[in-house]
Amino acid sequence: MPWNNQTGGGSNDNGGGRGPWGKGPSGDGGNSPPDLEELLRRSQERLRRLTPGGFGFTTGSLAIVALIILVVWLASGIYVVGAHEQGVVLRFGRYVARTSPGVNYHLPWPIETAYTPSVTQTNQITIGYRITGEGDNAQTEDVPEESLMLTGDENIIDVNSTVQWQIKDASEFLFNVDHQIDTIRAVAESAMREIVGQSQIERILTQDRELVQVQVRDLMQKTLDDYKAGVTITQVAIQKADPPGEVIGAYRDVQAARADQDRKRNEAEAYANTIIPQARGDAAHIVQDAEAYKQQVIAEAGGEAKRFTSIYEEYKKSPEITRKRMYLETMSSVLRPMNKIVVDDGASKGFVPYVQIPPLGQQGHSRIPPIAGSAETVEQSAPEPAQGAQQ
Repeated sequence: MPWNNQTGGGSNDNGGGRGPWGKGPSGDGGNSPPDLEELLRRSQERLRRLTPGGFGFTTGSLAIVALIILVVWLASGIYVVGAHEQGVVLRFGRYVARTSPGVNYHLPWPIETAYTPSVTQTNQITIGYRITGEGDNAQTEDVPEESLMLTGDENIIDVNSTVQWQIKDASEFLFNVDHQIDTIRAVAESAMREIVGQSQIERILTQDRELVQVQVRDLMQKTLDDYKAGVTITQVAIQKADPPGEVIGAYRDVQAARADQDRKRNEAEAYANTIIPQARGDAAHIVQDAEAYKQQVIAEAGGEAKRFTSIYEEYKKSPEITRKRMYLETMSSVLRPMNKIVVDDGASKGFVPYVQIPPLGQQGHSRIPPIAGSAETVEQSAPEPAQGAQQ
């Protein structure tokens, strides 16, 4: 039976106001459902106006429409999880499953819902500053309440840093922590303050910056894992670490003085590295000369000892000859540098020989004329000026 005939009067106008129970809507809100019937009737009238020729809905047509709606509703549960995403399914608001990338299905809303957050995208938050604007109009604004920190040696330092993170577990990230971005920023600021508070300002500004970054990342990861936040901290980078602006000029002067000190120290070490090897070389040369002299003296002493031993052995065999030989060698060595005159004893018997003394200052040997009565010759050497002639 068509809905337009359920009013009982068969009229299509809007003035009857009767529902399928044959009575009009009750103004006092009784137990009958006249308001619902009125709503359906008005909807039917609107559809009839929109349908060419005033087509009326039958029970079969309504069933087809309901079936179409049901199919569309069931098909709304199909969803696609991208390669960089992770699917999370909720049933009446409660986590029930995690789905992998690809085409997946969940019961249509409001029974189940699905979320597909990206788990491979690298996200970034800033600590101590904010970037406003985009492109060429981008500007950096300091946030002193985040950047100013107290070091372990009671100095104030202005630190700006960035934290890069990824979603490790989508279900934990979505449901275990509220305001995830603010939580990560608060944990990053707290970890940075703790590590800076354990370090000295000079080491933070110079050689310990990389160490501070690693320590802050590890502390953040431990804290977020305790929260079960489902987040992985991939990198912590210190963008700026300076003393406060009011004292940065004086601090830079101190740094310049320390740089000069290091330069002077390096120059002194270079000079020492040049002089010390040279001194060591000279010392080694002296030691080698001393060793050579030592070996020479030992060798000479050994030779003299052997010579004395050999002479002694010969002396024991013929003492008289050995004594005479030693006497002659000794006298030869003693008289060799002296000026002397040698006269043959056989030629001087019976007369006094005439000796021609060479002029003063004449050096070397000279021939003396033969003495009368003798066939021998006399050799004369020029005496020294202070000694005169010797016979």
